[in-house]
Amino acid sequence: MTTEITKLFGIEHPIFQGGMAWAAEHKLAAAVSNAGGLGIIGAANAPADVIRQEIKNCKELTDKPFGVNVMLLSPYAEEVAQVVTEEKVAMVTTGAGNPAKYMKMWKEAGIKVVPVVASVALAKMMQKTGADAVVAEGTESGGHIGSATTMTLVPQVVDAVDIPVIAAGGIADGRGVAAAFMLGAQGVQMGTRFCASEECICHDEYKHKIVKSKDIDSVVTGASTGHPIRSLRNQMTREYLRLEQEGAGFEELEKLTLGSLRNAVIDGDVKNGTVMAGQIAGLIKDVKSCDEIVKEIMAQAESLLGH
Repeated sequence: MTTEITKLFGIEHPIFQGGMAWAAEHKLAAAVSNAGGLGIIGAANAPADVIRQEIKNCKELTDKPFGVNVMLLSPYAEEVAQVVTEEKVAMVTTGAGNPAKYMKMWKEAGIKVVPVVASVALAKMMQKTGADAVVAEGTESGGHIGSATTMTLVPQVVDAVDIPVIAAGGIADGRGVAAAFMLGAQGVQMGTRFCASEECICHDEYKHKIVKSKDIDSVVTGASTGHPIRSLRNQMTREYLRLEQEGAGFEELEKLTLGSLRNAVIDGDVKNGTVMAGQIAGLIKDVKSCDEIVKEIMAQAESLLGH
């Protein structure tokens, strides 16, 4: 399938892997890129030297294009922005802020910039700053979320900007990819589906919780703080929601979740940790290799679009 996204990034399939904190490290990124998609290393709050090593490790595993997700609120954002420039990665996705201050540096290094947006206004702003494309991410996604659904957000962003749009949020199979293309997207980004892959660093308990989850098993916490996060229901989310209902302050809520994502991803604590996952967890039935995931999804999508 050839689209503006495959041509822009020199990839075989119009599939991006989400830059998920802790989960999206070099092995996963390389596996997705080798499968014909575009793998992305999640920088999150990691120091610049850690990200430099992740990039070098990824280059040893693939000669295909891959990217880095730069979380602009990270205390190391400026140093990470410099590292991706020096290492000349193919592209960066950005979140939690405006990448305008780094745009000139990245463009001069030949790096393509793809901000993640949750509204039409932000998509327009990113186009003005020089973005090569945008990821329009609906509220169905895991982790930090906006309020608009993928179904409503993607076509409105497509109509509002002239650059290619990548759809994200609630996409886990070929049906989702085909639907995204019918809405006007030129590619898709998937996170939760790749968490449940053989190459992902996520603990087996994390992957099994995703596979065993049903359609109603995700919940949004943090709405009272202005930073809503979607994850799978467990003992931690129940306690968090109880505290929110009782009017707990930000510090008390933050204390409850401090280090909880790492605890779930790395240590497999799926009862008290944060198991970030989108609303498509119920569509994921098993753990497969990234190559199998990409091939199956694209075969189904192409068949549907052909009809």
